[in-house]
Amino acid sequence: MLITRSYSESEEAPPARGVPWQFSRFWGGLARRVLWLHAAEAGQNAPTLHRNPMRKTLDFLFLLAGRLAALCVLAIAVLMVGQSILREFGVRTGATNDVVAWLCAASAFLAMAHAFKHGDFVRVTLLLERMPARLRQRFEAGCLCVGTAAIGYLAYWATRFAWESYEFNDMASGLLAIPLWIPQTTFVLGSWLFLLAM
Repeated sequence: MLITRSYSESEEAPPARGVPWQFSRFWGGLARRVLWLHAAEAGQNAPTLHRNPMRKTLDFLFLLAGRLAALCVLAIAVLMVGQSILREFGVRTGATNDVVAWLCAASAFLAMAHAFKHGDFVRVTLLLERMPARLRQRFEAGCLCVGTAAIGYLAYWATRFAWESYEFNDMASGLLAIPLWIPQTTFVLGSWLFLLAM
């Protein structure tokens, strides 16, 4: 056993001597995330932690975003079937393609936080499986740090991109002319939620 005792979120592990408590708390949370990923990968139940109000709020937001993504996928199916039927009656449905494209992007980004929380992302562990346990934990922590930095970069530029579309009143160039910041909002929300999940 690498860890002899697990600490809940409401019970902080005592920091090591000479280490600031903020530093210890950060790495303690990172270690819990690594253990959770190992449990999810092995098909085991994740370690149970006492859920504080902040965790409950985040879990609710992730679940809500996941359900919105599922509704987007359902809307795509309805629109595609409806488009196929209406074409048989000679009804023009060219604007449907724009809406479907926006819903595809929305379903992808809104579902990322929920998928990451439940360990549903495909992870290539060919190299990690051949590492000793202690070295593997360090690499897992490093991967999480790199992933957090990358998603933070994505969230920042997504927000800036959508804000510029709002400032300049950019309009969609397709058959359905709506302000671009409206569909881009799902891109922004999904990116920030994914960053919080990391």
